[in-house]
Amino acid sequence: MAISLELPKKFAMNIDQARQAALEVFRPISRKYDLAEHAYPVELDTLAALYDGLSAAGQAGAGAAGGRADAEKKRPEGVVVNGGNMQSIINSLEASYGDVGLMLSLPFQGLGNAAIAAVATDEQLERLGKVWASMAITEPSFGSDSAAVTATATLDGDEYVINGEKIFVTAGSRADHIVVWASVDRSLGRAAIKSFVVPREHPGVTVVRLEEKLGIRASDTAVIRFEDCRIPAGNLLGSPEVDVKKGFGGVMQTFDNTRPMVAAMAVGVGRAALEELRRILEENGIEIDYDRPAIDQHAAAAEFIRLESDWEASYLLTMRAAWMADNKQPNSLEASMSKAKAGRTVNDVTNKAVELASTVGYSERILLEKWARDAKILDIFEGTQQIQQLIIARRVLDKSSAELR
Repeated sequence: MAISLELPKKFAMNIDQARQAALEVFRPISRKYDLAEHAYPVELDTLAALYDGLSAAGQAGAGAAGGRADAEKKRPEGVVVNGGNMQSIINSLEASYGDVGLMLSLPFQGLGNAAIAAVATDEQLERLGKVWASMAITEPSFGSDSAAVTATATLDGDEYVINGEKIFVTAGSRADHIVVWASVDRSLGRAAIKSFVVPREHPGVTVVRLEEKLGIRASDTAVIRFEDCRIPAGNLLGSPEVDVKKGFGGVMQTFDNTRPMVAAMAVGVGRAALEELRRILEENGIEIDYDRPAIDQHAAAAEFIRLESDWEASYLLTMRAAWMADNKQPNSLEASMSKAKAGRTVNDVTNKAVELASTVGYSERILLEKWARDAKILDIFEGTQQIQQLIIARRVLDKSSAELR
């Protein structure tokens, strides 16, 4: 049977609308907020109202409920679905095509929303599914080793008391809620790590500072401290039970949703850079001919074809990971594959684009140099390239984290 690589027609309107927002809202103000880091992009308020309406109407892709919109629907055996996860991926891709920093500042599209969609119970999804949530995992003492969480959440009656400090919290000072990773019992190791939804404007929550960054400057990145922060026990996402045998696989399901989303951001930035590079090459008389071997073409054209083929591979891996999530297929391997490939590819594409565009690529006259700066984080957050390769190796070789470090 032939494999169709076309996106379902039902997404055509969504793609058109997202691309229009990317080109007419994000792209014109991209440089403005790159230069004015920490300034709030007021132009996003209109889009925020739109996404709020979509979320209220139950449209997939808006808010945390997006990824779960089709989860409870019964369907005949063998019927495939392209639903909420796919639509969230498309939204992320198209918005990042405009500006990935502004995309990360867009309400209801935060990484914390994907985390809520991944592990929240039905009751929690009903209560928390329409908040705008950032995600707080990294701490001063660790980066990619998520099992090294030192923040604690101590049960006191019908409340959890959270203490600890989180760094590199994307949209941490703008999102109205924060998904915080903390341990309910450090003596039990990684199995006791749970995620909690904490309102940002809440006693015991302090935004310590905002970071100055290389890229994604339109999005704030915060350091947040939690000091005796009390939240209802019902704000622990998923089951409160600690299963030592399972490890922290439950909370790690978060990454199966967020890693394809970051991959989609990388795909969007990569496509923007490729389109700009193609324009520059063609304006300088360099023809890109897909009917001729790359070796017989101008070196710049041959390099463009190589970059584009790598980009297409990352695009297809990302779509596959989202499709598997929509069809309730375990996608941990594919989520890491998409993140690893897309993160590496977008850095290769944007840096080569700057190089091939010469002086104009390095200048601020166009956005190529900005996209190269923005791309770096897409290979780092939600798990570095090395972490993704380690996870892929464990899945392929059927090894545990203890067996393969």
